[in-house]
Amino acid sequence: MSARARKLPLCETDVVLPGARSITDPRHEIEPVGAGDLADLLPLMRAYCDFYGESPSDQALLELSRALIANPQREGIQLIAREESGAAVGFATVFWSWDTTEASRIGIMNDLFVAPAARGSGLAERLIEACVRHCAARGASRLEWQTAPENLRAQAVYERVGGVRERWLVYVKRI
Repeated sequence: MSARARKLPLCETDVVLPGARSITDPRHEIEPVGAGDLADLLPLMRAYCDFYGESPSDQALLELSRALIANPQREGIQLIAREESGAAVGFATVFWSWDTTEASRIGIMNDLFVAPAARGSGLAERLIEACVRHCAARGASRLEWQTAPENLRAQAVYERVGGVRERWLVYVKRI
């Protein structure tokens, strides 16, 4: 069993939200990303970006992760999922925001990715569950996310976990 799979204590540079905890099942452990996870997280982030046809630099991806690690109370949190062997097989990212119409904090799950070899194992559902728990610990009223219209597999997962499709359209203006 790898050192990572034995549940090493967090290093001094890792910051975790109050109430944050790892989630373990017989096949996977899900925990907040720390500085020691970045080398394993980067290939997952790259595969996620490739899936959506985007190509930010590795430096930019790592900068994003480091910002979340440095200030999870303000920025958000990334979660990494590992197999019992210690291999990283999935991740999710939640950013904190506000909804004026509800006068409440919300979590926005911008990223959810499971490596192809781990798909169909229920890991996506467990990552979403972990995101919901972190949102609740942060005082958020909901977790929201979006996906590409053609990503039917993801949509099936979202419906299984009780996600509800909203009526809003998304617009983007690049800066």
